[in-house]
Formats: sequence, structure tokens, C-alpha cells
Amino acid sequence: MDRREVIQRVLMGGAALIVIPTAFTNCEKKTGPDPDPTPGPGPVGSTITIDLSLADNSSLNTTGGSKIVQTLLIINTGTSFIAVSSICTHESCTVAYVPEAGNIQCPCHGSQFSTTGSVTNGPAASPLASYTVNQSGKVLTIAL
Repeated sequence: MDRREVIQRVLMGGAALIVIPTAFTNCEKKTGPDPDPTPGPGPVGSTITIDLSLADNSSLNTTGGSKIVQTLLIINTGTSFIAVSSICTHESCTVAYVPEAGNIQCPCHGSQFSTTGSVTNGPAASPLASYTVNQSGKVLTIAL
């Protein structure tokens, strides 16, 4: 074996020592708990307050208007206000209310949800979390 062959074999062996364990590590099944794919907007038992008289919230003053606050999608249905998670349960993309369709849609993979958060078209299999909204004059209070 000449010097060139020795160097090539050492480099190939060194590369194999780095690449092979990395490949196996990336293919291992994770045994720990998965992170929560749909983190909530705040601690359970807390509330979010939205003042409809503020310019920042003007989109909620018309029927079909919606706004994302923290990780909540708030929608004015014309007869009431609803609040659901704005995080798709399929791949954690941000969903949006589509007033023309009357539903909530995920732009990433096409999942669709009713305004109650239930899945109407997959690939999402789990509903969006929904929250109670109370209105007192121009103030919305959302219980988490």
C-alpha cells in the first residue's frame, strides 16, 4: 500500500465514523414526549380581553371580520363572537377565517374547520380548541 492509499482509507474510515452514527441517530424513534403541537394562548383559567372600540380591533366590528390575538382566531359571525385556536392541529400552521366559505382554512395542507373548530376536511384529524367568548358592551372576554 502506498502513502496515497493509506491517506484515502483513513479519510474514508473517518468519514464513515461520522456519517453512519448520524444517519442512525436521525432515524431513531423519539421516546420522550412530543412538544404540544398546539400551544394555548395562556394559562388555563386566565382571560383575554379585547376592546372593540380600539382601532386595532376594528376588523371585529363587521360581520365576517376576524383577527388573531395571541394564538386565538376571533370571528364575528354577525350574531356572536367565537374564538378558536389559530394553530392547525395537523402541522401547526396558522389558520384563517374565510367569510365567503363560512369556514376556517389552513393554507399549508388544505385542512378545513367549521366555526366551532370541528374538522370538515382533512388532513387534520383533531378539532381546533374552542373558547367561550362573553361580550359586555364593546368588550369581549375570552375564558381560557
